[in-house]
Amino acid sequence: MTDVLATFISILGTVLWVAIFIRAILSWVAPQGGNAVSRVLVDITEPVLAPIRRILPPLGGFDLSPIVAIILIQVVSSALVNLVQSSA
Repeated sequence: MTDVLATFISILGTVLWVAIFIRAILSWVAPQGGNAVSRVLVDITEPVLAPIRRILPPLGGFDLSPIVAIILIQVVSSALVNLVQSSA
């Protein structure tokens, strides 16, 4: 059971990481974001990015929240996987 939970946490972290990365790339390529893919990515990633944006203002016009979010996702995901595996 712990392996299943650890795998789920790892996959969830990876999916969120990829969604944030794709959203960041799309913001450079198609900043209007009018297509369905952009809307889905915003719906998935905004709950993670919005709190970071409130704390970390744009730096020289650049939104650094995706970078911070990806780092935090990696750290939290790894910590949770280690915690789940060590409790087994």
